[in-house]
Amino acid sequence: MLGILLIAAQAVTPTPGSISVSQATPAKRTVQQDFEAATALQDADNYAGALAAWEALEKRIPNNKRSLAIIHVRKSSALVGLWRDDEAVAAARAGLAGLPAGDTTLQEDRFRAWANLARIAEASLDYASAAEAYRQAEAIAPNAGERVAVFRGLVETETFTDPDAATRDMARAEAFVAPLTIEAKSRAILKRVKSQLLMNQGNYAAAQAEAGLSVKLLGGLTARTDLYDVASRSNYAIAALLGGKTEEARRYMAMTGAGRLSKGNFDPGSQMKVPDCGGEGGLKPDDVAVVEFSVADDGAVRAASPVYAAGGGAVALEFARAARGWSFNPQQMKEMPTFFRARARVELRCSTAFTRPSIGDYLDGELGRWLIAKKVSLPAIEAGSDAAALPKLKLQLTKSEAADGPNALSLVPLLYAIAHNAVATRDESYAAATRALSILDTNGAKGAGRLAVDRLTWTTARSESWRPRAVARTTMAALSSPAYADDPEALSAGRLMLADTLRNFDENGAVAVLKQVGDESRLPANHPLRVGALVRLASLEQANGNVDAARAAFESSGLAANQCALIDSPPRFLHAGGSFPMEARQWGFEGWTQVQFDVAADGKVLNERAIVSYPPFVFTKAGKETLATAKYEKSFRPDGGLGCGGSMQRVKFQIQN
Repeated sequence: MLGILLIAAQAVTPTPGSISVSQATPAKRTVQQDFEAATALQDADNYAGALAAWEALEKRIPNNKRSLAIIHVRKSSALVGLWRDDEAVAAARAGLAGLPAGDTTLQEDRFRAWANLARIAEASLDYASAAEAYRQAEAIAPNAGERVAVFRGLVETETFTDPDAATRDMARAEAFVAPLTIEAKSRAILKRVKSQLLMNQGNYAAAQAEAGLSVKLLGGLTARTDLYDVASRSNYAIAALLGGKTEEARRYMAMTGAGRLSKGNFDPGSQMKVPDCGGEGGLKPDDVAVVEFSVADDGAVRAASPVYAAGGGAVALEFARAARGWSFNPQQMKEMPTFFRARARVELRCSTAFTRPSIGDYLDGELGRWLIAKKVSLPAIEAGSDAAALPKLKLQLTKSEAADGPNALSLVPLLYAIAHNAVATRDESYAAATRALSILDTNGAKGAGRLAVDRLTWTTARSESWRPRAVARTTMAALSSPAYADDPEALSAGRLMLADTLRNFDENGAVAVLKQVGDESRLPANHPLRVGALVRLASLEQANGNVDAARAAFESSGLAANQCALIDSPPRFLHAGGSFPMEARQWGFEGWTQVQFDVAADGKVLNERAIVSYPPFVFTKAGKETLATAKYEKSFRPDGGLGCGGSMQRVKFQIQN
């Protein structure tokens, strides 16, 4: 009896990474044994087996809060491995809520939960939430290696949401690693992240220098190349090209594999579409970004992230979101080096062919008009960064709550601004939008004004809200509610949002929804929502080769433009000059650009601009210059205007053997 009691007493003593146990039947596997078996499955990357094991354990100890919390955290890691992000977030949060606050033996599990939340948010391009989760994880990192890894995520995500905070945290990271004896790779990763931060701040010389140090720490410009080498060398090359140091860029870019693949060809993907200018991201023709993406064996883009953007972090993230919808020929991808398709980079600009009106801008205006009609004064929001604005908005909200009460209609503009703020986490945005919606409902809001707030709850309620099919289901369900179904403006705005989502995976469905808006008899012929639907419809019909339908839709919009895509017989190409860039020829680089341009009535090319370039910044200028020299047949136009607008041409630069 003494032996049995002693074993039981030892078993219930909490230890790091273990759970409380009081099993006394030798013939049956103990909870601890099952816990260790589940851990082994997870360590072997058998995420499905680990998940089943964790769920079985949950049923065995339903009343042990501490042990359940540990299991929830470990379960979240398995769910991350299975790409079940919403469930992973729920499990991580349940674990954090259940871990005893004063139990210091569980710091590693707390860290694991925050790290999981950070990785999920970063992968979904919710960089504000990712930065906050990384910040929480950094404070409790169990060792130096984990803390350095967290600094990487923290600075990389803050670069595109709060550059000032990224600068401060980069300084903290450098101070932390300075006295440490850590592997060179960890130092190299931080140098690479710092180069990216400096590049986005326009300090190209310093960015180049930091990327150079990263390359040196990884072993220099050797023939050996892995994913870490590729990223650091590419950062150096891009910073050098942006700074006008072309010869210095050559050696580093050549050693990334870009422009001179050892096997296979990297051609534009079958669905490699840039976003339209305008839209919800407010993209401008001059905005430019470099996006890095990875392509799975089936040709689909598995992940995308911004590297650089002239135009700000919001621009960078918008282009990265667009890249997630691309796909490539699977056979072509299999013939290419694995490391290349894991870190492919392209230079992007938006398309002006069918500049897309913003639904959000329209809904913002409708909400503002409704609030003004209710005698609510819209607050003056200072211009400047979202990072600087957010604490001021929160302070203003606190003061308004004290003055007007917690459910006053005057709070809605402030809550709406917080929900929209790029630095607010997903949870903060969701809480603000949900609270604003509740106040609106109490005051009888319906239609487009209510939809302005409601749509924010759809996109912030879940970690997987970026997944098109999930968003489409949420939108369709909401549009059937009485708040919108009988209101032509709200219904049409919602359908436009639905169409924008459907075009990612169901273009026929998007066309059908856009036709519903275009045929909405309750909207005036020139209503902005109807015009927005017809412009989108023209774009989709043209992409599918339905020129007659595209032309009819565009003409119905009432917009005046001679879109090349809408002409049965565009002006015939006659000839073009152009030359292979001398530097690229000397480097032995190949590549291509997608150039967008207009054709004047006299056959000359106007407004040429490269919208996709590979490798970044190498053939951009040459592609534009090639089209600038092109000549098309003349087109009669009574007003002497464009003969053809919004044309597209790929220029491929290939070295003949």
